[in-house]
Amino acid sequence: MVTSPDIHWLSDVKVYAVNRIKAHSNHSYYETMEEAKNAGPMPMRYGLNGYWKFHYSVNPGSRPKNFFQFEFNCSNWEDIQVPGHIQLQGCGKPQYVNTMYPWDGIHSIRPPEVPEDDNPVGSYVRYFDLPKNMQDRPVFISFQGVESAFFVWLNGEFVGYSEDSFTPSEFELTPYLQDHDNKLAVEVYQRSTGSWLEDQDFWRFSGIFRDVYLYTIPDIHISDVKVVTDLNSTFSKGILKLDLALSSAEEAKIVGDLYDASGTLVARTAENQNANEKRFISCSLESPKLWSAEKPYLYKLYIQVFKIDESLVEVVPVNIGFRKFELVDKIMKLNGERIVFKGVNRHEFNCRRGRSITKEDMLWDIKTMKQNNINAVRTSHYPNQSEWYDLCDQYGIYVIDEMNLETHGSWQKMGAIEPSWNIPGNKSEWQDIVLDRAISMYERDKNHPSILIWSCGNESYAGEVILNVSRYFKSVDSSRLVHYEGVFHNRDFDDTSDIESRMYAKPAEIVKYLSKNPNKPYISCEYMHAMGNSLGGMKKYTDLERKYAMYQGGFIWDYIDQALVKKDRYGKEFLAYGGDFDDRPTDYVFCTNGIVYANRKPSPKMQEVKYLYQNLKLLPDREGITIWNENLFLDTSEYDLEYILYHEGKELFRDILQVSVAPLNDGRAVFKWPNNIFRFEGEYCIHVLARLKEDSLWAAAGYEIAFGEYVFTEKENQKSSIPTGNFKVVHGDVNIGIHGKEFSILFSKQVGSIISLNYFGNEMISTPITPLFWRATTDNDRGFSQGYNSGVWYAASLARKCINIEVTEGQGFTRIVFTYKFSILAEIEVNTIYTVYPDGSIYVNAIYHGADYLPQMPIFALTFKVPADYHLLEWYAKGPEENYSDRCNGAKLGIFNNCVSNNLSEYIMPQESGNRTGVRRVSVKNRDGFGLKLSAVTEPLECNFSPYTAFELENALHHYELPNIHYTVVTVGKQMGVGGDDSWGAPVHHEYLIHSHQDLAFDFMLKPIHPFVSE
Repeated sequence: MVTSPDIHWLSDVKVYAVNRIKAHSNHSYYETMEEAKNAGPMPMRYGLNGYWKFHYSVNPGSRPKNFFQFEFNCSNWEDIQVPGHIQLQGCGKPQYVNTMYPWDGIHSIRPPEVPEDDNPVGSYVRYFDLPKNMQDRPVFISFQGVESAFFVWLNGEFVGYSEDSFTPSEFELTPYLQDHDNKLAVEVYQRSTGSWLEDQDFWRFSGIFRDVYLYTIPDIHISDVKVVTDLNSTFSKGILKLDLALSSAEEAKIVGDLYDASGTLVARTAENQNANEKRFISCSLESPKLWSAEKPYLYKLYIQVFKIDESLVEVVPVNIGFRKFELVDKIMKLNGERIVFKGVNRHEFNCRRGRSITKEDMLWDIKTMKQNNINAVRTSHYPNQSEWYDLCDQYGIYVIDEMNLETHGSWQKMGAIEPSWNIPGNKSEWQDIVLDRAISMYERDKNHPSILIWSCGNESYAGEVILNVSRYFKSVDSSRLVHYEGVFHNRDFDDTSDIESRMYAKPAEIVKYLSKNPNKPYISCEYMHAMGNSLGGMKKYTDLERKYAMYQGGFIWDYIDQALVKKDRYGKEFLAYGGDFDDRPTDYVFCTNGIVYANRKPSPKMQEVKYLYQNLKLLPDREGITIWNENLFLDTSEYDLEYILYHEGKELFRDILQVSVAPLNDGRAVFKWPNNIFRFEGEYCIHVLARLKEDSLWAAAGYEIAFGEYVFTEKENQKSSIPTGNFKVVHGDVNIGIHGKEFSILFSKQVGSIISLNYFGNEMISTPITPLFWRATTDNDRGFSQGYNSGVWYAASLARKCINIEVTEGQGFTRIVFTYKFSILAEIEVNTIYTVYPDGSIYVNAIYHGADYLPQMPIFALTFKVPADYHLLEWYAKGPEENYSDRCNGAKLGIFNNCVSNNLSEYIMPQESGNRTGVRRVSVKNRDGFGLKLSAVTEPLECNFSPYTAFELENALHHYELPNIHYTVVTVGKQMGVGGDDSWGAPVHHEYLIHSHQDLAFDFMLKPIHPFVSE
């Protein structure tokens, strides 16, 4: 046992654990069967969470070196919350970087060096009395997570040292304990050798950020449990084997009772071998219920340890899931069926607590995933808290468990691959420290049925060291596969991964791989980079699931925005990103890639995820519905199928179908419509919703888990009537006025647009209607350099020249045509045509005449402002959440309401948001019921109602920089998709672009709304 600590361990690749207890399974244990069945807090565990005394030092030279001594007085120190990050509790500052190391450009160092003068130190002290039930027993301490390296003392005596921020570090305290007034001292360093291995895309913190507790053990204790389940070839018989390690060589009898979910005893284990301190027990079970994400059935095994006198010493409860995951004919299969991962990458994150998340956070996450058809998680890029895996077992989530390894900055510089000093590579001196991280993860997590795949880390290039990690996983566990994406960059080490795993491959690239009779099944371990307004084109990926058996899904990057709560200069909280804490270097807003906002509110992108990930594909037509049941193990009897008929957005009829379609089968059901239900002219829409019949852990009965829709039109026998009546046209020197009953409209020859729209004495427009070619840049637009590539359209939106005005007065209408030219190219031209009718309604037609040699156009629209009092919206469109041409599959056609202020999405950096496609009509009203109604004429529109113009959004880096709301900004037209293959150069797919050489047109009707006059 080492008794003298050395600060030089921080930069010694060979020293990463001193006096640390060997890694083992994370299982609970009790002294009685009653305690075990109640599954409450463990009596033999004593938590040390709470407030600790704390001192912060900016570097090792300024730390209180002797603070661990028993007589050192630290009563005047500040308090700090454990668990928690130092940087979120008033000391130092958080720093966000992606691939580069956090000291890049500040310190000229190479691994395993650490900057001596820039290595903050946290000195922690906790006093405690030893609980009575731990006195005269061996006592240990467990640190579940400390970043990134730490020394431990008890009562002035050195206990141990450890690195690896994301797996437990445990030490024995017994020799140093006293019954009362124990002084526990922990010295935490932000930077160590381990920091070179923890270059993940996340905020850089330090401190004791996971639970700390003492624990003791019985006289005979099961110190490690290895559960192995297997199934015969027909999955009709389950085999359970347990490999147990005991802390004592004392004779003992071990019995395992296996209970089903109802509490019925179904099997009892037999002890097969007794070899020193190792025990092996096993049993079999006929017709076991199998575990899957769809049916996460868990048995409960109670392992009982008896002394030779038959007295019970210990009970270890273990959840058992019978499942078989294997590679068969190059296809990953679970319990005999081809699996498709409908996954997300998930950082542990809370906007106030950073990675120190709570049980409530985890419960919200897992319920949200299940509610939105997400069936898999990759623990990017480190082992998560143990409780997360328990929840995945219980709720049903497939897990890729990823070890704590990422060295991105050592081999990729600004996107270019340059592995001259890549670690760990083939450097044998790094083998032990890297393998230790794999061992710690495996030993802790090995008994979770939810874990199907071990991952050798992330973005660390490739080499012999990581290949040996893969070999280790395969040597200790034949029931799972091994994943590593980095071999894509160096095929010499292709054997590292059992799966072809790629990041951000385009659909065409995936098809190219799958079309060449590959040797490995394919997953996208990261795809659909969900940064800001993104996730466009996701259907191109999910469509591959049915086309290629070896395409087995992917994991969206990522689940939750990594944004932290901060206060602006006026004391108002906002969500901050990299650089907002004056952290440099930084990668700024690149930390916000979630389908969930940092405040744990689903973003509009989730609407698309839920639809494209649904296992039930519901394909209605006028007569009935075709059902593709893509569940592996559930038939559709689990759901009520509710079908609803709408006419012009208003419900006419609803009923429920009971349909049983077997898993992995298609079926058909017929609707029962009342007689003459389709007698009305106009548009009909059929919705079919699959709802849970019964309550589940993650949602109540009636929750909608899938939907499909069908839209059709009954031809009208009569053409729409043209408004009749009288109005007056006044030709002024500057303005053209059209005046009728309760309305007055002015067109300005000087301005070159409509400048007044007065209905019922209310002025409805605050600015003239103008052509718009620029949308507020999204994160993906920025990554594609849209400002550089298409910036001419920004200029075109700000400046135009009206070169001609034509006025035509006809029978019952007046038409005014404005023709615009633009300085960016003489050939392009826009006509805006207004036709005014006697009831004050206006038919608006916008026509763009294209030209060659211009880049793609972000948007072609008309925009204007109305007073902010007009802010209440009612849509008949696709919704309810925002949607775009390449992200509208999950939107339903219907009538829904919102207001302008919450139509702006909460993406951390202001950008284009709030658009709706398929707009048939939309009204904007004030609280008195006055307003405007926009209706599609030729084809459905795209519309946006925002508190801000595209240019106000464009020039704000945070929401607090936006002005107070004075207007409602109306935008009507067509815009390009949002894209999402990646956020650093991938273009929007061709079919969702607006090509500037083409002629474009759209039209709509603009009508007044009066609260007492029917629309």
